[in-house]
Amino acid sequence: MNKLLFIVFFIVSFISTDNNIEASSKFITRQGQVSFFSYTNVENIEAKNNQVLSIIDLSKNEIAISMLMNAFVFEKALMRDHFNESYIESDLYPKATFEGEIIGFDPNTQEDQTKLIKGKITIREITKDIEVKVKIDYNEGKYVFNGSFELVVQDFKIKIPPILAPNIAKTISVQFKFEYQPYELS
Repeated sequence: MNKLLFIVFFIVSFISTDNNIEASSKFITRQGQVSFFSYTNVENIEAKNNQVLSIIDLSKNEIAISMLMNAFVFEKALMRDHFNESYIESDLYPKATFEGEIIGFDPNTQEDQTKLIKGKITIREITKDIEVKVKIDYNEGKYVFNGSFELVVQDFKIKIPPILAPNIAKTISVQFKFEYQPYELS
């Protein structure tokens, strides 16, 4: 519960302005897209989440992401049940978060950029350092971030029964797309 309060506080403090930062340097998406894919010999596992919150602060080149784990949609209901109940345990660990810095990003250019984001991803209350290459497009006052990365299942202490281990990949391919709009204070 304390971790959840910290995350909410972080996001609120991230988007509230102070005397040094104008709101125009902040961009937000409430419908970011994250999907993952796991190839196996038996059956591929794929899920999509289109309810991901993300905020970028261009004055600091910072990014924050928060997503509900039970918002992933699977092709089969049984896969969703196993994911939420047995593997991610979304009742105990409802959110995954990421906090990081966009290295060398120039918000003053309107050309496409490919940059590295360095930060920390937290899943199941386990935090790992991660570096992700991201393609950044700018179009009509909006930014679009696209990229992909790999996560190692074992890094987040996800327990897989030995009988099912051959059916679940050791690494999971994650793809994301965030379409940011200027954040406007109300």
